Amino acid sequence: MTLTKPPLTRRLGKSGIDISSIAWGMWRFAGLELSAARAAIDAAFEAGITLFDTADIYGFGKEGFGKAEELLGRVFADAPGLRDNMVLATKGGIIPPTPYNSSAEYLAKAIDESLVRLQTDRIDLWQIHRPDVLTHPQEIARTVEEAVAAGKVRAFGVSNFTQAQIQTLAHFSSVPIVSTQPELSPLRIETIENGELDQAIAMDMAVLAWSPLGGGRIGDPKNEREQNVAAALSGVAAAHDVSRTAAAYSWIMAHPARPIPIVGSQNPARIAEAADAYKIQWTRADWYSVLVAARGVPLP
Repeated sequence: MTLTKPPLTRRLGKSGIDISSIAWGMWRFAGLELSAARAAIDAAFEAGITLFDTADIYGFGKEGFGKAEELLGRVFADAPGLRDNMVLATKGGIIPPTPYNSSAEYLAKAIDESLVRLQTDRIDLWQIHRPDVLTHPQEIARTVEEAVAAGKVRAFGVSNFTQAQIQTLAHFSSVPIVSTQPELSPLRIETIENGELDQAIAMDMAVLAWSPLGGGRIGDPKNEREQNVAAALSGVAAAHDVSRTAAAYSWIMAHPARPIPIVGSQNPARIAEAADAYKIQWTRADWYSVLVAARGVPLP
């Protein structure tokens, strides 16, 4: 029995915003030349991607804090029409050397500074990058509500939050949490096993899966477990004449929570390859064979 293929487009949770079922991320975007940055963005559009995910911290440690957002802002300035064709997502809340800060003062400042760097008047999806356990969720909720009321933010999401943290924040917020961003790949299946995806279904949150290729280990498996997962993916990939990478994206997307893999490559050819994920028709047997390989034990 085959599973239903994911749609090319879908809704971003309860936001009413339409997005692609695959996203493109800019973790390694900072430092590109303007022409290369534009080529990567064009490749994403050509692959049917409309959801673009960045963060204020991207670039820190090499190019500098905020440099990925700044580069994207330069692209917008050079080609203003691009901004209106994408759903722009960014994140805030990590500030070196202090690990995390979700205080009202800092989050409001982070949103305003992202808008300046991005050279735009609104952020379509703004996300708290990592949970700050020293800030009361009611303070976070009020800050987000004010940003939405001011038109600075259209929709609100979280990244790397636990289920309890999401539920508690939702309790205090009149603005719905429309997305969650956990690590998820065929090599990182805890998100499937621990109830995070079930919560996303129940709360109508889009799941943005970061590191969907297991930090590159899907393409270059090292140990026996990784090799077994790669082999299970390769069998399906060969049957559909696509790459193992595309099969990994597709495996993630086949779950009923419809997780959205965030493509991390800045190479236009690799970005274009992501669209092959839509070509795969999974059977239950094939999908579970990948899960069994990831678990390392047979199904009960």
